[in-house]
This record gives sequence, structure tokens and C-alpha cells, in this order.
Amino acid sequence: MEQIITYFESIDPILAAFYATLFTWGLTAAGAALVFLFKGYNRAVFDGMLGFTGGVMVAASFWSLLAPGIEMSPGDGFVKVIPAVVGFALGALFLYGLDKVLPHLHINFKESEKEGVKTPWHKTTLLVLAITLHNIPEGLAVGVLFGGVAAGFDGATIGGAVALAIGIGLQNFPEGFAVSMPIRRQGASKWKSFMYGQSSALVEPIAAVIGAWAVMTFQPVLPYALSFAAGAMIFVVVEEVIPETQQDKYTDIATLGFIGGFIVMMTLDVGLG
Repeated sequence: MEQIITYFESIDPILAAFYATLFTWGLTAAGAALVFLFKGYNRAVFDGMLGFTGGVMVAASFWSLLAPGIEMSPGDGFVKVIPAVVGFALGALFLYGLDKVLPHLHINFKESEKEGVKTPWHKTTLLVLAITLHNIPEGLAVGVLFGGVAAGFDGATIGGAVALAIGIGLQNFPEGFAVSMPIRRQGASKWKSFMYGQSSALVEPIAAVIGAWAVMTFQPVLPYALSFAAGAMIFVVVEEVIPETQQDKYTDIATLGFIGGFIVMMTLDVGLG
């Protein structure tokens, strides 16, 4: 692990953010590739994995984004928390706006429950767009952290950025499976199901590069950018991930998965950051 951190310290931060999110995309593709091995999925395991995803995202929002953002903010008391409040609110509102505009369908929901503007798009496309929607803040978060390290902000570390990328990668694995398998059950070929599943994370490297560039170019925005990514991620968890785990009888398993994901991400961030 030390060698990985040393390597990321030695390269351009934008390139580092790109490589880190190629890793998160790769784990999405690995999860999607399970469609070649299995004909179906166990709903209890599926809900547990979705819960794990939510736990990772919530833990990352605080340990990797909000806490460092508050730490590096100037001032004291209420003044010190203003960037976090503003950024968090804007991030949530940004995802709220995308949620209302972008046509999508959450996993485990009926086609009649699709959200966004009305469209004749197929259910497969809507499923992919739903996962793509919540991959945007994940990629942005990684890029912002790498950009913060390059800008020399206290509280932003390569170890923390690597930990965030690992955590997001781990929860991307079940996400890839969560997209490819339902598409396969709709009658698509295994190859087509895999391609749809892995494509949902292609937005992460793009968002990461934009995030790293923005922070390096406009350094004062870093506390706001970190909190922005946190707000967007929390919105996704509450609006999408948690409701998806409550559609069947395995809510306790999903809750335990959430706790496990939170513990894993917290451990990674504290241990590496």
C-alpha cells in the first residue's frame, strides 16, 4: 500500500485522479462480469450488497469529505462551518435537480415508478442512468481530494484520496452486478448486460478529472467542493440506495450491510488518511 501511495504522490494529480477512478470503474466492470457466471441472484445477498454501498457512501461523505473540508476552512466557530454548509446544500440540490430532469429507474422499482422527464426510453437505459447518476459525485469526490493534495491544503492527503478510491471501488463491485443482472433477466444477452453494467461507471473518471482540475485552478473552492460531493452522495443514499433495499423482506440484512460498509470505509480512511 505504501508503494501505491508513493506512486500517486509522484505523478500529476489530475492523472492520479484519472487512474484512481479507472480502478473504481474496473471494479464496476468486474461486478458486471458476474453476469457471465450466474443465471440469477439471491435477493438477500443483493440487498445486503446495496446496503454495503450505502454504508460506504455515508462514511466517505463524513470521514473523507466533510471532516477534511471543515478542518481546512478558515475562521472559527460558526464561520468555520459555513463552507461545509453551503457546499453540502449545493451538492444535494445539484443531485435533486438531476434527479428531476434525467430520466431513470431505480433498481427493484417497477417501470411505472420511473423518474425524471417523460421519455420512451427502454427500461434498460433507465436502469443504467440511475446508477450513472450516483456515480457522478463519487468520481467528483476522488478528483477533488487529489486536487486538494496538489494545492497543499491541510487535511487533504494522498492516503485519504487512495482510501476513498478503494472504498468507492469496493462498493462499485456490487453496483456493476446490480445493473447487469436485472438487464440479463429482461432478456438481454450476457455480453450486452455486461456492457450496460460496466458503462454506468464510465462517468467517474470524467468527473474526477473535472474535480481535480477545478480545485487546482480555483484553490479557495476546495472546502466547498468537498462538501458539495458529500451532499450529493448523501442525497443519493437517502433518495435512491436506502429505498432500493426496502422493497423486499430482507431489510435487516440490508441494514447490516450498511453497517459493514460504513465500518470498512471508516477503517480505510482513518488507517490510510
